[in-house]
Amino acid sequence: MEVINALGRRKAAVARVYLNSGKGTVTINNTDLKEYFPTAVLQYKINQSFLLTGTEGKYDVTVNVDGGGVNGQAEAIRLGIARALVELDETMKPALKAAGLMTRDPRMVERKKPGQKKARKRYQFSKR
Repeated sequence: MEVINALGRRKAAVARVYLNSGKGTVTINNTDLKEYFPTAVLQYKINQSFLLTGTEGKYDVTVNVDGGGVNGQAEAIRLGIARALVELDETMKPALKAAGLMTRDPRMVERKKPGQKKARKRYQFSKR
């Protein structure tokens, strides 16, 4: 099997995922998964695609991720893994789509407007 690559994005995070057959090791930015994401919730998010499709332990995953925070990075990796699995086997798509893993979350940070403190917060108005 050749290496399959896919891209995942979430907020400002961009993850390039490389999937090839192996023993199920996940390497993120040349670091082990448990070391890069120490919390169980983030580890679950990354392994969620494999758990839904029943392919845990079959593929080695190498990820280059940058930008965003830890949660955004984890969700970007999750999308990239889901896309790579669908590229590998098209029959996995309905299960991943039903769980909402094939959808790119479009929500981004709203830009700050001039004359305001933040995107929507304004300076206090004084009538007199």
